[in-house]
Amino acid sequence: MELISLHGTDDRLYELVARLVMSPDVLRQNNNYPFKTTPHHVWHICLRDGDVVGFMPAKKSNGGLYIDNYYIRDDDHDVLDSLIEHVLSSTDKVVTALCHKRHTDAFRSHDFITCTVFAQYNKMQAIRREEGSL
Repeated sequence: MELISLHGTDDRLYELVARLVMSPDVLRQNNNYPFKTTPHHVWHICLRDGDVVGFMPAKKSNGGLYIDNYYIRDDDHDVLDSLIEHVLSSTDKVVTALCHKRHTDAFRSHDFITCTVFAQYNKMQAIRREEGSL
């Protein structure tokens, strides 16, 4: 597996994910919620043998990073874990994720806590602490 990060308007991003973000099957897996990007996004992408098997766009804000949609082919646990670790390693700030209910345990295993429970999603946060602080 290869993990890369691309700016939200990088031409290579579009080459890698365009077919996926417009795929009816991928959109259905994402509860028909469209994927969005802006200059404030960084896309964390997981490749296996050159094929995109998952991506997790994270929007930068003053409060940290916010993940509000992502794709994991076949709900592959290893891909999801790798992407979560990749996002967490990219910042020392708070990471907030609106995650699918089926992925709650995976986020919890990376020290995310549930903040809000919705019908199809859980809003979760991982608070990054400086070394030596409680």
